[in-house]
Amino acid sequence: MLDRLTRPRGRRLAQLAAAAAALALLLCWLLPLGGGAAPSGRVVLSTGVPTGVYAKYGSMLRDDLRRDLPEVRVRLLPSQGSVDNLQRLADGRASFAIATADAVAAYTGEGRPGAERLRACARLYDDYMQLVVPRGSKVRSARDLEGLRVGVGEDRSGVQLITRRLLAAADLDFATDIKAARVGIDKMTGMLRRGELDAFFWSGGLPTNAVQDLADVFPVRLVQLGDLADALHDQGDRTRYYRAAVMPADAYPKVRPGRPVKTIAVANLLVTTDRMDARLTESVTRTVIKSRDHIGEVVHAAQKVDLRTAVFTDPLELHEGAARYYRSVKP
Repeated sequence: MLDRLTRPRGRRLAQLAAAAAALALLLCWLLPLGGGAAPSGRVVLSTGVPTGVYAKYGSMLRDDLRRDLPEVRVRLLPSQGSVDNLQRLADGRASFAIATADAVAAYTGEGRPGAERLRACARLYDDYMQLVVPRGSKVRSARDLEGLRVGVGEDRSGVQLITRRLLAAADLDFATDIKAARVGIDKMTGMLRRGELDAFFWSGGLPTNAVQDLADVFPVRLVQLGDLADALHDQGDRTRYYRAAVMPADAYPKVRPGRPVKTIAVANLLVTTDRMDARLTESVTRTVIKSRDHIGEVVHAAQKVDLRTAVFTDPLELHEGAARYYRSVKP
């Protein structure tokens, strides 16, 4: 009699124990690594030149990280651009950074020190290559730049990397066929306005504030680069990260009203290293995705950040923490 009464109770206890174990496994899967405790520590985010989209995006992301991760101290570090950012990650000066996919491929392909430790958190938005000239310029293609004074970006920037490849596609030698000014967008706009440059290249999200501000005070024009797309891709696997793109007519209404411009685009990635704590990386990735609409109100390029495409981070594999975040929100 007693055995019959206790047997159902024993089965119920066993079922409860099994359910508790399953719940524990589920929580272990869904919660950040290290339990439910909020991440803490110090983060350095390497961005770009002060007047570029990297800098503005980084500033707004820092504010959102401070809101979401109050125990984490976030510091911004201006830089010369993508290559500079990757070097800072590799040598430990930065925790996270923004870099173009082609710059990442070049950095890892050359076997730079620490390159094997690079990992991705998310694909962000695309950079558009922009060739800016005075409105009255006779330049109609990059092929017309021979002998001219051209802003090409700083030496450790992603824009100079693309510029070198575009000039090669235009059958121009970077070292001898142009007079290269190795400066960033923070200097190029003023130099063009003062007549110290005939043209400059820039790679950035749309719109880039520095270009927009220049157009407010000086008549400029965007030169199409679409005629170089085939020759660019003929350079081999290293150029597979570029795609033919069109800058919409309303990207810069004062630059070239009502006329879209054919160009080249490349994806930006949020990059870290395998040294970064997985729990913290998961939280940072979550904020990046969650903040898209908020940041996109000011940095329009950020509107392109999308959960469905964020995981496509070729040529880098996802960091363990970022992958954990994407699994947790997978439908």
